[in-house]
Amino acid sequence: MADAVVIGAGPNGLVAANLLADRGWDVVVLEAQPEPGGAVKSAELVEPGFVNDVFSAFYPLGAASPVLRSLDLTSYGLRWMHAPLALAHPAADGTCPVISRDLAETAASFDKPGDGDAWRRLYRRWEEIGGPLVEALMSPFPPVRGGLKLLRSVRPSELLELVRFLMLPVRRLGVEEFAGGGPRRLLAGCALHTDLSPESPVSGLMGWLLACLGQEIGWPVPAGGAGRLTDALVARLDKAGGALECAAPVTGVVVRGGRAVGVRTADGDEVEARRAVIADVAAPTLFLQLVGAHHLPDRFLAGLRRFEWDSATLKVDWTLDGPVPWDAQEARRAGVVHVAEGVDALTVQSTQLALGLVPDPLFLIVGQQGRADPSRAPEGKEAVWAYTHVPRHVRGDAGDGGIAGTWDDAEADRMADRVEAEIEVMAPGFRSLIRGRHVLTPLGLEARNANLVGGAVNGGTAQLYQQLVFRPAPGMGRAETPVAGLFLGSSSAHPGGGVHGACGANAARAAVAAHRRSRRA
Repeated sequence: MADAVVIGAGPNGLVAANLLADRGWDVVVLEAQPEPGGAVKSAELVEPGFVNDVFSAFYPLGAASPVLRSLDLTSYGLRWMHAPLALAHPAADGTCPVISRDLAETAASFDKPGDGDAWRRLYRRWEEIGGPLVEALMSPFPPVRGGLKLLRSVRPSELLELVRFLMLPVRRLGVEEFAGGGPRRLLAGCALHTDLSPESPVSGLMGWLLACLGQEIGWPVPAGGAGRLTDALVARLDKAGGALECAAPVTGVVVRGGRAVGVRTADGDEVEARRAVIADVAAPTLFLQLVGAHHLPDRFLAGLRRFEWDSATLKVDWTLDGPVPWDAQEARRAGVVHVAEGVDALTVQSTQLALGLVPDPLFLIVGQQGRADPSRAPEGKEAVWAYTHVPRHVRGDAGDGGIAGTWDDAEADRMADRVEAEIEVMAPGFRSLIRGRHVLTPLGLEARNANLVGGAVNGGTAQLYQQLVFRPAPGMGRAETPVAGLFLGSSSAHPGGGVHGACGANAARAAVAAHRRSRRA
């Protein structure tokens, strides 16, 4: 028995548990896996002595998050580390725009006259509205407090211009702001960290936001591995009096009289929740499997059955005998490197994904955590990873590579070979440095974390039609659910994917508010 039961010990679940424990609630967190963390874990995936981040790896949203900042995790062992450059995006023409925490260095990396000044103008807009914008994006919808701050930061005559700016596709944003291809592809690559194509509305916002966060605070990593962020959340929860039980999968939410009153575990036990159940669980799994359709309104079910996942992900980890030998010297200093020739190539790749084709070439996001944190590998060695998006349901291969989409070992190896070949083009000699590799296919990701359904890492598409009041179903947008006492605190809830803790925080605050209302009643 507890005041609140939290299903899932990912970052959102742990944030929710911490906030409730701070208010004096008796909280228990139940995690299906043998260890906590969800998609925030590190391990020696390839060989001893090399620390790989199993899922997520760099955290601009985490470092900027008002929620995580409020938890003072540095007092519990978290230490952020920075590479000399946050991001580099080299191309075959020799250009390599970068995001540096030094504004002059970022501006100087753009290849056309005037583009450096254009970036300074874009970043000045961020300095004016970035703080209120992040607060508004991470607040429950509608974002009253953050929205008012955002409105106060803009002159009334500029409001419509701002709304248009925030709605722009990243291709159009690049055309309007820059003359050269370098900064255009840099922003578009940032936008494609979600499943937004260069032509999608609000992809410009996502690209600009991630680039500006890199400019302001970098794209930091936890010293010692991503798992140290989880360790800090767990240590804080323990000090606050919360309980964590791992290897305790929840198989059902107990609903009586239209209210969630507890959960049922795999061993048949029931854990009573006197005040709330908070679920750091993918929305379709929570409602269709753990709750059951018979407890839910037909209209909500109809909307939920239209829920759309984001694209699947395939990830390769390597141990190397030295740093990646990029032709572009700037890329050798960056914590993250994007591999794609330009905005047109990113559009083609996005279209191929939409058609169910494995893209050719692939868009790669390459992580070089050793540039920020040398402790990840023995001296002179390197632990590096890359991931790419692939279709959830593979109909074919744009490069006619014979990928069938069942993701067996042979397919996984062929995909890893393609990833290595693309890096080799930009970094001749890369393959000769490889000591070992580990491949996580979409199904492999889901096996390690049930919330990554089919390899979806965003908790559902980030397209505008499934954001705000449409996430996870029309009429939602907040943590409250059709079942009283049950609150959605996963990345399937607003504001969506990313390690920022806002989904869990919104659920915890909603639970506290609901409990207050019930006491008054």
